[in-house]
Amino acid sequence: MLALLPPLLRGLASALLVSVSTVMLCLAMVPPALLKGVVRGGGLRARADRALMALAAAWVAINNAWIAAVHPQARWDVQGIDGLDPRGWYLVACNHLSAVDILVLQRVFHGRIPFLKFFLKRELIWVPVIGLAWWALDFPFMRRGKSRADMRRDLEATREACQRFRHVPTSVMNFVEGTRATPAKRARERSPYRHLLKPKVGGLSVALATMGDQFECLLDVTLFYPSRTPSFWDLLCGRMDAVVVRVQRREIPSTLRGLDAAGERARLVRLGRWLEQIWTEKDALIDSLQAAGPAAGLPRAPAQPS
Repeated sequence: MLALLPPLLRGLASALLVSVSTVMLCLAMVPPALLKGVVRGGGLRARADRALMALAAAWVAINNAWIAAVHPQARWDVQGIDGLDPRGWYLVACNHLSAVDILVLQRVFHGRIPFLKFFLKRELIWVPVIGLAWWALDFPFMRRGKSRADMRRDLEATREACQRFRHVPTSVMNFVEGTRATPAKRARERSPYRHLLKPKVGGLSVALATMGDQFECLLDVTLFYPSRTPSFWDLLCGRMDAVVVRVQRREIPSTLRGLDAAGERARLVRLGRWLEQIWTEKDALIDSLQAAGPAAGLPRAPAQPS
């Protein structure tokens, strides 16, 4: 139905659907969020957490439905998601190209791994309605400051969130570049990569320091849009022709798990070198995907797991 509308009307209808579903589901989160804020433990808090996660999963399912309706001819090439565990614990790292990336990742991983929890800027907690949802779902909020005091506060806040993750299967997601990669940004920071910004260790370091032993592996995700990088408006209007997603499971070195205050600087150096190697391989992978040509022979999107 949506696909039959002209692009402008399709975009407006999709935007209305996204807005209404987001507001309604976020408002539905208010009662269990308030209960969670009052009750510090026990069965009531566990039931509140389950209700919140069910609402979040419903929001992703609604997004997946309208994306499929708006893009019936979109071609998806997704590899590496077989055998994942929806009851597992994963650390997820991905390159970042567009505001569309989050919805693409949620569509690819929905029902295959636990709901993705993102590192967010501290200021976003004050976003009306959605900020409450992020807080209720235990998204880690981090400051942008680089002082030692900010880093200590980030570590403590994320440690508290991750302590809760130990009891509920969780996927902690981090866009390692810290922002969307563009040619101008790559030139400004003198990136050594052809398609990527330099990886930053901050978010992954905090996650590994607080619950490194909990993660089964790192899911190294590479996103690539063969035709052109879509904007969120392009997604709403049905102008995303194809998307390529490659997921590689990587064992997390034991020397990067946990917090060793005495050797923290050395651990950060090791983490930086590990990420640089991953990013070098990711850059070469994007080179090969780009050389294959725009959307050549890509399959349709796979059926979503029930």
